[in-house]
Amino acid sequence: MIVAGFGFSSRATPESLAAALAATGASPAALATLADKAAALAPLADVLGLPVIPVDGPLPETETQSPRSLAARGTGSVAEACALKAAGPGAILLTPRVTSADRLATCAIAKGPLT
Repeated sequence: MIVAGFGFSSRATPESLAAALAATGASPAALATLADKAAALAPLADVLGLPVIPVDGPLPETETQSPRSLAARGTGSVAEACALKAAGPGAILLTPRVTSADRLATCAIAKGPLT
């Protein structure tokens, strides 16, 4: 399964999230973010007709490293970590995190081993 993982500010709008996804050029089968932010991703998921996978627990290591993300969430990229974890064990990152033009949202794409 191809999953789009998101990290975003509390100020991010559905347009911010959509712009970050569009910047990846991917067509995911599901969206993922941290469990405590899943409700904020629901409007975009509804428009796209995709499920939201809430991610919690330990997060995998990421390709990119943001000091802000490390300080706030203990991972170098929330978007990459959520995409990888939601795509399942053995998932690979297809697209490292990209940032929306307003800098309020990031998105990364991962592919699970069975797809």
